[in-house]
Amino acid sequence: MSNAYLYFKAIHIIFVVTWFAGLFYMPRLLIYNVEANDKPKAIKEALQSQFGIMMKRLWYGITWPSAILTLIFGLIVLFKSAWMSLLFEKAGFWLLLKLILVVFLYAYQFATHIILKQQLKGVFKLSSQQLRMWNEIATIFLICIVMLVVVKQGISLLWGIVGTVLLVVILILAIRIYKRIRNKNQ
Repeated sequence: MSNAYLYFKAIHIIFVVTWFAGLFYMPRLLIYNVEANDKPKAIKEALQSQFGIMMKRLWYGITWPSAILTLIFGLIVLFKSAWMSLLFEKAGFWLLLKLILVVFLYAYQFATHIILKQQLKGVFKLSSQQLRMWNEIATIFLICIVMLVVVKQGISLLWGIVGTVLLVVILILAIRIYKRIRNKNQ
């Protein structure tokens, strides 16, 4: 491996981290923005104005640039590595799965972008509870992608699917428990 490859890989990882930071925080802001609808008019308007500024800065200043730079440096790493030639062979199966998940992650980002644009126009189609579920999708992608990258060929597809399903069930249960606790406290 050349030094340039390692620098490109490091930069790719840095932008993956900043991209996920945006993907984790944006749904939280969307949730807070929805919940501001339950406040008195003056407070609602102040909160939604502030959340709008925060969401735009996060999305257009951090999340989208990081997503684009992740893609650029990821492609550089892919084409500079030996994995490109193994992509459709058994040894590269993990990478093929990872790339498929990354495509779905970009689809998640585009869908989040649509939700953001709607909220900025005052259209709230999803409840805070639905957005809490939406918020966990990025977590599932992160765990699956990291497991594939670290474990590579050693990962069992069956156990990977079982583990992912268990993770989803645990996250759904945690969200429901949180909702019950929150409702009791109100």
